[in-house]
Amino acid sequence: MSADTDIATKRLRLKIALEELREMKGFGTELVTIIIPPDRQISDARTMLQNEHGQAANIKSKGTRKNVQGAIESAISTLNRFKTPGENGIAVFVGAIIIGNNKTRMVNVVVDEPPQQLLSFRYRCDSTFELTQLEDMLVDKKSYALFVIDRAEAAYGIASGKRIHVQEHLVSNIMGKHRQGGQSAQRFERLIEEAAHNFFKRATEHACNYWLPNLENIQAVIIGGPGATKDFVVKNDYFHHEITKKIAKTTFDVGYSNESGVRELVGNAGTLMGEIELDAERQLMNQFLEELIKTHPKATYGEMMIKKALDMGAVDTLLISEGMRKNSIDLACGSCGHEWNVSLTRTEELPNCPKCDAKGDNIKETNSISLIDELTILAGKGNSGLSFISTDTEEGSQLMQGFGGLAAILRYPVM
Repeated sequence: MSADTDIATKRLRLKIALEELREMKGFGTELVTIIIPPDRQISDARTMLQNEHGQAANIKSKGTRKNVQGAIESAISTLNRFKTPGENGIAVFVGAIIIGNNKTRMVNVVVDEPPQQLLSFRYRCDSTFELTQLEDMLVDKKSYALFVIDRAEAAYGIASGKRIHVQEHLVSNIMGKHRQGGQSAQRFERLIEEAAHNFFKRATEHACNYWLPNLENIQAVIIGGPGATKDFVVKNDYFHHEITKKIAKTTFDVGYSNESGVRELVGNAGTLMGEIELDAERQLMNQFLEELIKTHPKATYGEMMIKKALDMGAVDTLLISEGMRKNSIDLACGSCGHEWNVSLTRTEELPNCPKCDAKGDNIKETNSISLIDELTILAGKGNSGLSFISTDTEEGSQLMQGFGGLAAILRYPVM
């Protein structure tokens, strides 16, 4: 697995873990967060937790005391499995979470391979988990400023990571053509040009005020529009001087100067945006779709076909939607002994036994791994490339909704 793919995999694992941790709540201050950066010793954290366990004996509420001490004991037991925090540190989240009907369930979530180094030691006992340091790791700070304009309207926003955010759409209300002649024609022309100047100034000021606070993270300002207005605005110094320094030399023709135009601008300016993943993602999905309609396609989709292609070593690039939340679960039937594998989300019920139709407590889960991790391992064995496709783009949404979140570009056709 390449270094970039490894980082992307760690980021996605963290994103999924954070989605679950954000939803977890406890009765009172019963959820324990322990964050250990790479420059701290595991033994120091264990000693601190042991001291906290003793302090927890003073909690007046019997139920809270029991849950807090149980969470600390579980955290200590988890840390005993690790000799060091690793190169990026380790975070442990443990406690009794509310599952409804005044019931709780003990959970223990470990993040032992964060995509970046944890910066500071942290211990907290609260009704929610402390996630700030980990959430900051998912913020992609590199971005591109986007601006489209003509005489009728303008829109601006920002592209960061795999997301396109359109901040505002402005309408000019500039007067159209007129039939007056003589001096009236000249007066109307002046009024129109003055209105256009005021609109250009208003649109660029709004955009600059939005971009300036994050200017250090903006790689380039990309300008587009359906006519010559975009070039006029650039040449006549409507933008703030600090923004002007980052305006890309090339402007792009797009069909509209609204939200659709901003998104079209990203597509047209893909070569300028090589440092973010929007263009690469679009190209991969287009390659997959173009291949799929051929008579003997070097492409496939769906879990079963992709696993087959991976086993054969036929996958060149595996495409996995970041919206994929299924787990590959091994099940065993207590009635007839039948064993089988299914892919389910955490909220789906376990199926009946396909052999004897037993259900409920007769069906036992013997092993579970996220489908993403399972496919990543298979891709590594077959020396296949791996790309995670976000759900924030049109292509990414198509992969998740139209192809079940899984697709593959193949080295050769597989029947």
